[in-house]
Amino acid sequence: MIAPRTDDEFVAALRGLSHRYWGTHPFHHRMHAGELSEHELRVWAANRWYYQCMLPQKDAAIISNCPVPEVRRLWLDRIVYHDGRADGADGGIERWLRLCEAVGLDRQEVTDQRHVVPGVRFAVDAYVTFARTRPWVEAVASGLTEMFAGHLMKQRVTDMLAGYDWIRREDLAYFTNRIDAVSGEGQSTLDIVVRYSETRAQQDAAIAALSFKCDVLWSMLDAIERAGRKE
Repeated sequence: MIAPRTDDEFVAALRGLSHRYWGTHPFHHRMHAGELSEHELRVWAANRWYYQCMLPQKDAAIISNCPVPEVRRLWLDRIVYHDGRADGADGGIERWLRLCEAVGLDRQEVTDQRHVVPGVRFAVDAYVTFARTRPWVEAVASGLTEMFAGHLMKQRVTDMLAGYDWIRREDLAYFTNRIDAVSGEGQSTLDIVVRYSETRAQQDAAIAALSFKCDVLWSMLDAIERAGRKE
């Protein structure tokens, strides 16, 4: 039996997948360079919406499979973050809808998913299915793309304001609000994965789960990029 990696070795292996995060995708490079057309931005926003609105279902699946009360309590905050609160406080989904409006979409055409392309739907549904059917630690590990997101979001706010003069800072509230949250979540998620991946096989499965999530995100942008070429 192969001995498990040390905690440092395990974390290094997880962080070593950063080059596969969708921040390196050509579509994101073009976005940050201010090179996307208004049509391409609308395609991106409408399709990314499907990912955003499915995140609470993904997180609910993790909770339903997890036998550890402290993890369930921690994870519940993610659902509330995206769905908003009963007192009417906005969540991430509402902030994303405001971004959709800023790029020229109306809420109805976003929420009825008429613009969601098959490749995006397939990738996102595969991600939710993964969370429902795989061991809960693997599903948690798949979310470790959070480790790579904070810097990208900061740069996105700066670059979108510089490259697309019809977008205002308040339109980017999803990103500005999420920057600090994702930093803390990334560390707490990493701590959970390290703690509960006790064997080498469990560590390998966690690394594979994060690799799968990178593939999901990359596939989404491949499909969005293709759809954006069609006026």
